[in-house]
Amino acid sequence: MSQPFQLAVCAEMLWPDRPIEWRAARLKEMGFGVGLWNWPGHDLDALEKSGAHFTIMNGYLEGRLADDEGADMLLKSAAETIKVGKRLGVDRLNLHGTGLGEGGIPIWQHEVVTGQMWLKARDTLHRICDLAEAEDVSFVLENLNPLDHPGCPFGSTEDVLALVSSVNRPQLRINLDLYHTQIGEGDLIRWCENCLPWIGEVQVADNPGRFEPGTGEVNYKGVALALQEMGYRGPVSMEAYASGEAEAALEAFRNAFTL
Repeated sequence: MSQPFQLAVCAEMLWPDRPIEWRAARLKEMGFGVGLWNWPGHDLDALEKSGAHFTIMNGYLEGRLADDEGADMLLKSAAETIKVGKRLGVDRLNLHGTGLGEGGIPIWQHEVVTGQMWLKARDTLHRICDLAEAEDVSFVLENLNPLDHPGCPFGSTEDVLALVSSVNRPQLRINLDLYHTQIGEGDLIRWCENCLPWIGEVQVADNPGRFEPGTGEVNYKGVALALQEMGYRGPVSMEAYASGEAEAALEAFRNAFTL
């Protein structure tokens, strides 16, 4: 048995009664990288002292891709977040088509995305890449499903692939969240193949429930084998709740992606 992928786990979704720095340290002890959501409210000094390897964090606090005001907000917010990301040594900074509010509901909802919005989003992502190149950091754009995040512009896997491939710069990759792909489009292995040249990270959770692999309908062992066969060797992160004990959920994740 071998481990071809770099495994990481979203610390925000496990051990909710424990401080975030305890969660980060425990994940490090278990051999996982650590993903974070937004950084305000966390004790950054304590996170630094945890010694964890932070793999991903939201790369902005506000803003959006497809209009002038939102793009300026996004760039300003990203510049601030880059400083925090560098302090923690975060590998990748995550983006969405628009900021998300309470419960993950998009703040700026659009059921129809116009051609002008597409052009503006591509321009905004080029500006993000310019900032990332100057600061020597990397961003990823994440797909989101339409049930949990209704009206999110550029939320589908297809739209994220179209944007990232059209920008086609090393500072911007895809955060391919297969939980969201399963709900929005299905056909996970083909989407992995289509996105492969631009994948910066693969995120996983089973469906329904958004629990660890093995609790729902997705054959994650088959997905892991397919990723290995197509040559993917990058990070795979569990962004999921535990259906029972956190440690058991983590071992189920590890086993699914150990080949």
